Amino acid sequence: MTQEEINEQEWKNPDNWSAGLYFSKKDSRTWVPKSIPSMGWTTNLGKGAGAVWFIALLGGIPTAAALLMTIAFAICCTK
Repeated sequence: MTQEEINEQEWKNPDNWSAGLYFSKKDSRTWVPKSIPSMGWTTNLGKGAGAVWFIALLGGIPTAAALLMTIAFAICCTK
């Protein structure tokens, strides 16, 4: 069996999906299509790189929001 076939088999296995998150140590990909491909892509949390991307994305969103709020406060309220 090729790695591509293993990846496909792992991706189709419902045991590798939990709440829209994908976990497979056998799948060689870091980024995979979501279980409904039209919904975009997700990281493979069974791979170290996938977990790092997931944490970075989760941490990046609140950080960007805080930065934008700080800039907005500085523009409107420091005159």
